[in-house]
Amino acid sequence: QVQLVESGGGLVQAGGSLRLSCAASGFTFRWYVMGWFRQAPGKEREFVASISRTGSTAQYADSTKGRFTISRDNAKNTVALQMHSLKPDDTAVYYCGAAARAPEYDYWGQGTQVTVSS
Repeated sequence: QVQLVESGGGLVQAGGSLRLSCAASGFTFRWYVMGWFRQAPGKEREFVASISRTGSTAQYADSTKGRFTISRDNAKNTVALQMHSLKPDDTAVYYCGAAARAPEYDYWGQGTQVTVSS
């Protein structure tokens, strides 16, 4: 069965860094665009970043551009999100998703909590 399992969340002070990882299984990973989204309490899920099937191109939300970097390893079926200069506004549950035809995402992970203290 399809699984997306996120890890790496936690509590960090403002200005700090975290690296999230997502391990995929149960589908042909290299055929899918991979993305990271987040959802803060009381807010809708929002786009954070996405990466193409080959990893050659990436897109970022304006709020994360220059601070976050998305990467993927098609040999290991993983996608990562390196986050620097974290702000309290980055506090949210972070989800990875897989899209056969972006921007429609087919599969989602269970999420990992990121909390940034001021």
